[in-house]
Amino acid sequence: MSMLVLAFAAQGLPPATLPPPPQSTCDQPVYMVVAGETKDRERMVEYAQAIAASEVYERLGGYYINTPRRIATFEGDVEPAFVTLIVRFPCLANAQAFWNSRVYQEEILPIRQNPSAGDYSVTVYPEAPLRSDMVGKVGEAQYRTDFSDHGVEQTDAPAP
Repeated sequence: MSMLVLAFAAQGLPPATLPPPPQSTCDQPVYMVVAGETKDRERMVEYAQAIAASEVYERLGGYYINTPRRIATFEGDVEPAFVTLIVRFPCLANAQAFWNSRVYQEEILPIRQNPSAGDYSVTVYPEAPLRSDMVGKVGEAQYRTDFSDHGVEQTDAPAP
């Protein structure tokens, strides 16, 4: 948690009164969607633990929107091992910085790829604007900390 958030909390001010983050080009949130079939659950747990231990999501402003296992299927035939996980980042550049980070590419990704622990697609989508009738009824969909200076070491190969 940022010092600014702690200072406001100590003063008893609600998060909605927090000022916006410093000016940044990283202000168009995106959703990284990982979807597919898990073949080796134990290795995927190890993979998730490695991501958490690396703190790379935190440094880039990424956080999980959901848990990967569904609780209901309303339409279609979905295999029991099919999962969908959504990670929110403050901008496409930070999602790419996660994907291209040395720690992810060289230490974490191999946990699920060699051999494959599942067949997944990884796609990124822009966040839709909040409808005006929903303002004040749901979260503000705004980052209040600037994550543009993340300092996460990158690999030489950029994300496609």
